[in-house]
Amino acid sequence: MDAEDILVELKELSPNDKITRKELMEILKKYARIITVYDLMLATAHMRKDGEYVHANYREKYLEIYVKYFIMRMKEVLENDDYEDGIIDKEAYDESFPMLERTFEKERHSADDKFPLIYVITALYTTFILEEPIHPVGSEFPGSLKVEERNGEFFCPVKENQKDNVDAICHLCLAEQTPDI
Repeated sequence: MDAEDILVELKELSPNDKITRKELMEILKKYARIITVYDLMLATAHMRKDGEYVHANYREKYLEIYVKYFIMRMKEVLENDDYEDGIIDKEAYDESFPMLERTFEKERHSADDKFPLIYVITALYTTFILEEPIHPVGSEFPGSLKVEERNGEFFCPVKENQKDNVDAICHLCLAEQTPDI
């Protein structure tokens, strides 16, 4: 089983009229099991390298959030048997495939690199199982702008900035653009 095989299995759910969280979780757990501690260390190093381009004032916050909520989600995926089953947003799920495929193409640095797999699992788990924004509430962006929750709805101050970036994970994220920005 190769990391990119997850895309095949995810696409096999697509013809179904409805997709349950249980069906999706089974696939996410299956692929999370092939991610080793070494893979997580490499992914962390990858993120630290990317973090070099983040403004110095935000770099440590960026790394803390991304390592905690991105890399450490793999453990959470494997251990989470207490999620509420139900039907996921099939339209959003189906629309995610081009971006997920590009993630494997763009983020893979070698044949055994599991960073794209971690990225895909985290994005799908956060969006469809937890029903939370991909950047956690409190994630800070330049200008002291943060992802917020207001009355059960999630808002991101930079979502609109990514609308023309076809590779942005923001297209999958359920947060809306913060209205007063």
